[in-house]
Amino acid sequence: MNVRRPHISGIALAAVTALGIGTLSACSSDSAAAGNTDKFDVVASFYPMAFLAEEIGGDHVKVTSLTEPGQEPHDLEISAQQRAQLEESDAALFLKGLQPSVDEAVGQSGLKTKIDAATLTKLEDHGNLEDSHEHEGEEAHSEEEEEHARDPHIWLDPVKYAEVAKGVGAAFEKADPDHAADYKKNTDALVKKLGELNTEFTDGLKNTKSKVFFTNHAAFGYLAERYGLTQEAISGLDPESEPSPARIKELQQEAKADGVTTVFYETLVSDKTAKTLADDAGLKTDVLDPLEGITDKSKGDDYFAVMQANLTALKTALGAK
Repeated sequence: MNVRRPHISGIALAAVTALGIGTLSACSSDSAAAGNTDKFDVVASFYPMAFLAEEIGGDHVKVTSLTEPGQEPHDLEISAQQRAQLEESDAALFLKGLQPSVDEAVGQSGLKTKIDAATLTKLEDHGNLEDSHEHEGEEAHSEEEEEHARDPHIWLDPVKYAEVAKGVGAAFEKADPDHAADYKKNTDALVKKLGELNTEFTDGLKNTKSKVFFTNHAAFGYLAERYGLTQEAISGLDPESEPSPARIKELQQEAKADGVTTVFYETLVSDKTAKTLADDAGLKTDVLDPLEGITDKSKGDDYFAVMQANLTALKTALGAK
């Protein structure tokens, strides 16, 4: 690409030499290194960002994900070889606030094109979802911590995801103007499909017996807000956090009061707590996928297929009419 710097940095070169150039790929064993291809090389932080890059970039991009399939993205720690990937790429597409290790690595890289999805739509603070099971005596959050508490799960709202797609498309057009027309065309097509998905969710969840759903961690705040639902999370924004006994008791009582039938869990983290709550409260369990990665356990092989499966699961659990 004409936008690539010709030389790898000294630090990145040392990392590649030490770790082996042939093992650079973080996405799959058969993918090439992120940089030095004849395409527009994009390093994406995790699946929702990689999906956008692939849909918008089409045949003109080579996309490499820093988060491997099946890996919980919140836990990602960037390796030296992945830092080298960033240095050799044309662009990084990430979501600041979700993966601190990625934020740091992108910030320290010499990349000219750094696309932060968090700047392309409005992030909201859904941190109050965790309030009922914070540790007693916990000191007030600092301003910096409050900033990190903003909910990053914007891709689960098709409207917000479309806003991000438009911003990514514009960034690709600017960084690789030779293919700007194709990026624009692909962006428009993706935004149209997301608009259709939004309509399906709106219509499908308009008339339901209940508006409350229980989920493993607080990933669905934007989705719930968009379609007039109430998410009650067992854990907070961190999928690995453990709820207090008081929180479990509160959810059991709420299940009876609001006619909740189902406790949702997800594929990338343990379902133990969700199933324990369901057993104790006499509820069903099902998967509601936060789409942080696609694996063999996913109910679909891409964003749209899994979102359709999520809609079906919600309609069943909420008693859609």
